[in-house]
Amino acid sequence: MKKILLFALVLLAPAALFAQDTQTANYKIYDSKKAKLVTLDELVASLKNTDVLFFGEEHNDSTGHALEAEIYKKMFAAFPKTALTLEMFHTDVQPVIDEYLSGCISEKNFIKEARAWNNYNDYKPLIEFAKANKLPVIGGNAAARYSNMVSRSGLTALKALPEASRAFLPPLSIDTATGRYYDKFNETLGGHSMGSMKIYQTQNFWDATMAWSIATYLKKNKNAKVLQLNGRFHSDEQLGTLAQLKKLLPKLSISNISCFSAEDFKQPDWEKYKYLGDYIIVTDPGIKRTF
Repeated sequence: MKKILLFALVLLAPAALFAQDTQTANYKIYDSKKAKLVTLDELVASLKNTDVLFFGEEHNDSTGHALEAEIYKKMFAAFPKTALTLEMFHTDVQPVIDEYLSGCISEKNFIKEARAWNNYNDYKPLIEFAKANKLPVIGGNAAARYSNMVSRSGLTALKALPEASRAFLPPLSIDTATGRYYDKFNETLGGHSMGSMKIYQTQNFWDATMAWSIATYLKKNKNAKVLQLNGRFHSDEQLGTLAQLKKLLPKLSISNISCFSAEDFKQPDWEKYKYLGDYIIVTDPGIKRTF
């Protein structure tokens, strides 16, 4: 009974969240180019000529996750050929994702065998919406066993993988970004040693894999749109995964959202945040984190 009640509350929470006015709800959306607050509907309407929308999230922000689901639904209503790609699932579990979406396997098996994150309930509305509307969902990230190889031995270690395994990975070799992305990553680590660059190579490996997953889908599905979900470090300032995608498909029109819990939520300093993305979404830090 408790589980049923909890599930009902999860379903009702987004409705309560979006029933409020943008100015007074648990989130605020700022259009960096227009320098003004906008609604979800206005954000989605502005995507007419956008091929890929990156939603950069904080992984423990349930408000941000509810917004992802709402944006996904609105994108589908406006642009029916919208696919969902996610950092949260890996390329090697794509068959499992497809099996669940087609109704072949149970949710229990899906969660276990697709290695869903511990806070999967936050992403569940997106997956269930895709399933109900027969929409494609792409696991975009590299499996942990491959990431571990890079962290231990560098990107060149991937060349030793069997050909069948390399089918889950972007073409080798993978570029390691220099400049602002490197500096930002180093700052995040507090300036500590990055182990002969192996940790940074792993970061670039994730970026390259997600970018390749998006590009592969778009090459096979002309005139489609993609909503990509990832931690915001991967796409803030249009760096990381977003920059890797631009290298693969330079003609794409790409926009990015940076969504995060802001201590100045009541009166955000938009000037301080606007460089992070085309749209900035700040969420109420008073809302309980999922972990």
